[in-house]
Amino acid sequence: MTAPRVRFAPSPTGYLHVGGARTALFNWLYARATGGTFVLRIEDTDKERSTPAHTQVILDGLSWLGVGWDEGPFFQGAYAERHHADAERLLAAGRAYKDYLTASELDIERAKAKALGAPFRFERARHELPAAEQARRKTAGMPYAIRFAMPDAEIAWDDAVHGHISWQGRDLDDFIILRSDGSAIYNMAVVSDDIAMAITHVIRGDDHISNTPKQIALYRALGHEPPVFAHVPMILGTDGKKLSKRHGATAVGDYRDMGILPAAMRNFLALLGWSPGGNDEILPESDLIARFTLEHIQKKAAVFDAAKLEWMNGQYLSMLPVLELLAPVRRQLDLLHVQTERDLAPLIDAVKTRSRTVTHLAEQIAVRLDASRIVRDDKGSQFAAKLGDRFAANLRLVHQALSVCDASEWNAALLEAALKRLAESTGVKLGDVMQPIRVALTGGTVSEPVPELLAVVGREESLARIGRAGG
Repeated sequence: MTAPRVRFAPSPTGYLHVGGARTALFNWLYARATGGTFVLRIEDTDKERSTPAHTQVILDGLSWLGVGWDEGPFFQGAYAERHHADAERLLAAGRAYKDYLTASELDIERAKAKALGAPFRFERARHELPAAEQARRKTAGMPYAIRFAMPDAEIAWDDAVHGHISWQGRDLDDFIILRSDGSAIYNMAVVSDDIAMAITHVIRGDDHISNTPKQIALYRALGHEPPVFAHVPMILGTDGKKLSKRHGATAVGDYRDMGILPAAMRNFLALLGWSPGGNDEILPESDLIARFTLEHIQKKAAVFDAAKLEWMNGQYLSMLPVLELLAPVRRQLDLLHVQTERDLAPLIDAVKTRSRTVTHLAEQIAVRLDASRIVRDDKGSQFAAKLGDRFAANLRLVHQALSVCDASEWNAALLEAALKRLAESTGVKLGDVMQPIRVALTGGTVSEPVPELLAVVGREESLARIGRAGG
């Protein structure tokens, strides 16, 4: 058997949205799982809305997600001559015909259908001009569109996701395949391109199901068997409605800026409408590829739960080696306008298990690097108020005890021993020693263990913060 060839074919008229990214990922996973080829084709035939900037956003989004293409990117606009030639072939074979009706005449026909309460369908027998009028318009050089003569017979296929789907050709109108300006309509262009690129499997959103019978008819009229179709489910928000900006970010690039890791995003998107079997949720790339099949794509709509994505991202932050987090953390620190020459590895290691996003991780690091970023939160304020005068008094004791520790002794193990000795010698509860340090150093009551916190903040900065908070 020929190795599968799949394609992702976005239109560069906007950002790479979550649904498109999931479609690209499914195509990529299928190609990797089967030893196939993943083709990237940019469908840029909408000249008014397509821009190089939007194309770059798509390429950047796929690259960040880790969905690399094997061939392309190809640009659909470059194949206009082939699209035109394929339409002319259908015309010459009697599978298509010229339509000389003007836009205003078609509007009149649509108005008639609306008045009757019926959808407008272009039917050759009802709408084609008389032969004499066609000849007159041809002689006058009037423009014409080319319409495909839709067969009346049943058009059916076995969808890899939805099973057997059947349409009656007689229920579909004769659709335009070539506009009067010579440009191909979507269904014509996509079939022509998929044939030329030898695409064997078309994996796309189920909003394209209504296009499929038209495209199957075109494939057969052009002398080719259709590819395998797999229509994946829609993505809904947690309210059951179509995913949109009201549910939060919908562009893949936005999630990068929000501190989501590409590995977590891949894992999360893969589980939107696909089941690996079993209860596993954290699946590294190798597992996703090994277990991916079209048969396990679900028919029902998937739900995008941002809270679940953050949870999953937190799992990846905990699992990934610090070296793999250095670049995304530095990027987030740049966005926060935090500049540092310090080795970030110890700081990342100290806080990564308590973070759900790279942004949150970077914010915690920023506080440890820059005292001006300390903001005492509600719990920190409540704790200080609860201790009253003892809050400052305990910090003064801490400052005195830790000041004797020189730089060579400023490590987590020795600092922990020093703080325990302080609690034992003064009779102060260990928690009333440790917690004021957290509040003094970070503004809050939650952090890595206090000795580690002191170690990553550093001797001079820790003592300065403790001194200021202790008055």
